[in-house]
Amino acid sequence: MGMKIEGVIWTPHLLLLFLLLVLPSGEGDLRLNYYSESCPRAEEIVKEEVGKLYEKHGNTAVSWVRNLFHDCMVKSCDASILLEKADGIVSEQKSDRNFGMRNFKYIKTIKDALEKECPMTVSCADIVALSAREGVVMLKGPYISMRTGRRDSTESHAALVDDFIPRHNDTMSLVLSRFQSIGIEAEGTVALLGAHSVGRVHCVNLVDRLYPNTDPTLDPDYATYLKGRCPSPQPDPNAVEYARNDRETPMVLDNLYYKHLLSNNGLLLVDQQLVSDPSTAPFVEKMASDNVYFHDSFSSAMLLLSENNPLTDDAGQIRKDCRFVNKE
Repeated sequence: MGMKIEGVIWTPHLLLLFLLLVLPSGEGDLRLNYYSESCPRAEEIVKEEVGKLYEKHGNTAVSWVRNLFHDCMVKSCDASILLEKADGIVSEQKSDRNFGMRNFKYIKTIKDALEKECPMTVSCADIVALSAREGVVMLKGPYISMRTGRRDSTESHAALVDDFIPRHNDTMSLVLSRFQSIGIEAEGTVALLGAHSVGRVHCVNLVDRLYPNTDPTLDPDYATYLKGRCPSPQPDPNAVEYARNDRETPMVLDNLYYKHLLSNNGLLLVDQQLVSDPSTAPFVEKMASDNVYFHDSFSSAMLLLSENNPLTDDAGQIRKDCRFVNKE
C-alpha cells in the first residue's frame, strides 16, 4: 500500500527513488567540481602542469594513464602507488607487477603547483585521476568527466599488488575475474586493455612468446620484428630494450590496437587472448571497426576504475608531499 498525493500513489519504493534523486549527496562523496570553492583553479592547474610536462617530456601522458590503473586496481583509488619507502612503508613501486613504471617524480611538480595555490587542499589521489584524464586527451583519446573528492591512503598496499594487478601472461579468465572484482565487466576490460595501443613494453615481458619457441599465435613477420627488438632470451632488466605497442600511431589512443589483434599482431599474450576468448572476442571486433565505440567504452570503464573504493570524508589524509605520509 502507499499514500496518494496529488494523484500519485507513493509506494515505499517510489518514495525512496524520489528521495535518492532529489536529496543532495554527502559533502564527502565524490562529485564533479569538488574543489570549486576550496581551490577553484585546481583542475586547471593540473591541466596546465600536465601540458607543460608533456611538451618537455612527451611520454609522460602514458605514465599518467598507467598510474591510475596501477593505483586503482589495488584496493582503492588512494594514491598508495605514489608512496616511497620510508618509516616502515614498503613501496608498491618495487613490485614486479609495477616494473617499467616511471615519471613518478613529475607528480611532485603538479603537487607543488597546487600547494602554492591551495595548501593542503587537493589530494594526491585526485591528482592521479585528473592527470590521467588529461593524459588521455593528450593521447587524442576522449575527455572523461572525472569526479573528485578522494583522499590519500596512509599505508601502502604492496602485499596486495600480486592479488589485483594481472600479469602479461595470465589467462583471460583470471584477467576478467580481476576486473570483475572491482565492477568492470568484459566489455570494459577489453576497452581498458586498449590503453596498450600507446607506449611500449620491455623485452623482459615479451621473450616468453619468442624463446625458445615462437608463440604460434604470433604473425611470423611480427615475430621477426619482435626478435629484432628483443634479440636475447634473457634480456637485461636494467637495459632499455623494448617494443612499441603500436608502430603506426604509438602515441595515439586509437582502435588500431584491436585491428592488430585481429591480424595476430598482439604484443603481449594477454592482448592476443582477447581474440581467442569467446567472452571478449565480439568486443574486439566491434572496437576494431568503430573507434567512437572504443572511446565511449574506454571512457565508461576508466570512470568506473577511477572510482574504485575511494577514501572520502574523514578517511585517510591530504598528503603535503605525495611521496610520503604526513607525520602527526
